[in-house]
Amino acid sequence: MTKSEGTTMGMRLKLLLPFTVMIVVLSSTKAAPELALSLPGCPDKCGDITIPYPFGTKEGCYLSEKYYVNCSTRSFPTSIFKLLNISLEGYMRGLLPISYRCYDKSYKVTSSAKPKIQLTRFHVSSTENLLTVVGCDAQASMMKPKGDGYYTGSLSMTDCDKLSRGSCLGMGCSQVPVPPYVTSFRIHTQSNTRGENVGNWSYNNCTYAFVVEKGRYTFRKTDFDKFPKRAFPVVLEWSIDYITCDKAQMNKSAFVCRENTVCVDAMTETNLTYWGYRCQCAHGYEGNPYLPNGCQDIDECQVAQYDCMYDCINTNGSYHCSCPSGMRGDGRKDGNGCSYIQGIKSLGNSVYWGISMGTLASFFMTFIIYWALKQRQIMKSRERFFKKNGGLILQKVLFESKKSAHMTKVFAARDLEKATNKFHKTNIVGQGGYGTVYKGTLTDKTTVAIKKAKSIDESQIEQFINEVIIMSEVSHPNVVKLLGCCLETQTPLLVYEFVSNKTIFHHLHEQDYISSMTFERRLNIATQTAEALAHIHSTTQIVHRDIKSLNILLTDDYIAKVSDFGISRFIPVDETHLQTLVHGTLGYIDPEYFRSGILTEKSDVYSFGMVLVELLTGRKVFSHDRTESDLGLATYFTLSLERGHLLQILDDKVKQDGLNEYIRYFARLAKDCVELEGKKRPHMVEVKEELEELRQSFLKSSIVSEKIKYIDFDEILSFR
Repeated sequence: MTKSEGTTMGMRLKLLLPFTVMIVVLSSTKAAPELALSLPGCPDKCGDITIPYPFGTKEGCYLSEKYYVNCSTRSFPTSIFKLLNISLEGYMRGLLPISYRCYDKSYKVTSSAKPKIQLTRFHVSSTENLLTVVGCDAQASMMKPKGDGYYTGSLSMTDCDKLSRGSCLGMGCSQVPVPPYVTSFRIHTQSNTRGENVGNWSYNNCTYAFVVEKGRYTFRKTDFDKFPKRAFPVVLEWSIDYITCDKAQMNKSAFVCRENTVCVDAMTETNLTYWGYRCQCAHGYEGNPYLPNGCQDIDECQVAQYDCMYDCINTNGSYHCSCPSGMRGDGRKDGNGCSYIQGIKSLGNSVYWGISMGTLASFFMTFIIYWALKQRQIMKSRERFFKKNGGLILQKVLFESKKSAHMTKVFAARDLEKATNKFHKTNIVGQGGYGTVYKGTLTDKTTVAIKKAKSIDESQIEQFINEVIIMSEVSHPNVVKLLGCCLETQTPLLVYEFVSNKTIFHHLHEQDYISSMTFERRLNIATQTAEALAHIHSTTQIVHRDIKSLNILLTDDYIAKVSDFGISRFIPVDETHLQTLVHGTLGYIDPEYFRSGILTEKSDVYSFGMVLVELLTGRKVFSHDRTESDLGLATYFTLSLERGHLLQILDDKVKQDGLNEYIRYFARLAKDCVELEGKKRPHMVEVKEELEELRQSFLKSSIVSEKIKYIDFDEILSFR
């Protein structure tokens, strides 16, 4: 080979190699093989509906009869529920009929049948559905299938002169949350005026009621004249068995979670009673966790979920970075990158020298193109997640604010994965309808709680951003501190200080904790919680909207920390209230806010009053196990005070540790907070001051403070 031929060959190699590498890089994005959803030989479709195992459409294809789907009628679990879809995340959607009652001029009533809706063990989701009533001065009740007992109700107002399209806040249309774990019910609807409309019988002569998935019904004025006689989509939650993961795993033969999976206990934020368990593919895997080998490895190197500087090598459940051929190092972006191997041997003649130089130049060009493509891929992935998770909105309203920018840190996803051992199930410390809370340890040895959403849609993005903004504005020793967030993952993450001693709910209602709740400790917790709420009301004009025993955490020293500001709202300084869609937890929701949709700081006062009642009585605010007369704890509590039966309803630990005068004063304050009319309730600042004075007096072990000495307790406990 001549010198000119060698030079020509080097030039050709230099031109061809970049394109060869580009073809290899681009070809690596080929589609992954389709994952199996059903057992071998079993259909995974019913028409256009996907049926994943443990569900099935014929014998031998489902886990048990409870998971059988009748494909001919597309009904599940009963003929009245028409299936739309099933997700492996524990949800299914279907159609349920409406209930209606119409009146004519002669007061004759025409109504729909009120069939018993029996959903076996799959309950109506309390976080995804709303009980809706349409009509003027209309009432709807979600009733028990037998007898006159009810779960919840909704009431629309008589004033229909100011109807607004899309508004379901009480005028012509009203919506309320559905209580947890309802599997069978009837819906009853009626007009409170019994059809006595003024003259015009073509307008509002019917009332309608139905359960519907959030965001799937839009109120229109024309619905009064001609309501769509159709079914509405409803979300059910499904799980396996009635036991926890720990108990299920004791029986290996019956345990249904397969290889490369994690088991998650199914429970809701409003009730920590276990309702079976669910299976999820472990981190780095995807597919059907209920099938043998159903969870297959995700090739992170193909789906742009890695952060390698150069080469990415996929492994089972993860990946690692390496260097291209001819380079050395670990390929990471953190400074320990790849470098060229030094000391290329001289080939001894000009022909090989030309080829080597051409190859080296080609390698440089290949590396530049490869690096540029890789960086673009990584940037696009992060930008996509950032936008999806509301990063642009959050950046605008939070990080441009000088007041809060220094308070919130943006964490890298890899740092939080390291802190939680890739979000391993052993680090789960809490779980609710919207996601899971993990315990983690940062590189600086700080212990944190990381809130990870299960999934996120547009409505939840707003809630996530709302929580970040509000928590960045609040700084108080009795409010859980937000340390930062992460936006570059599929679902956003919130990082909080870790509070180790569970919640008030656990200490009041779980046998292992009850003995720790002395009256003095309950009084301290109540005072600290009141201080936190008074602070956020007076300094930031924030209304929490979901004060309950599950949202008040306790440290090892039993210091209260208010948490979960996801549905909180700002009330502008020059305003006294907000008109909003009703949100909160059944039993704790202010009845006035429930009826009108008008939110004030007094709404938090009512919810806090229910926590005081819970602290005094040791009873759950809402429980299916309670008798009908005892279903509403607020009414039961106030009636007991009125009848002089306070001692009978007190928790045994309170009676054992408390002094009568202090308990009665505490009870009077609780009664004031749960007044039905907001204007009769004290402000939270006043509640805080009274509790602090009571606490100081109790700690000094004096008989009573000057304020308590001259109080006529009989007068206090009477209804004024």
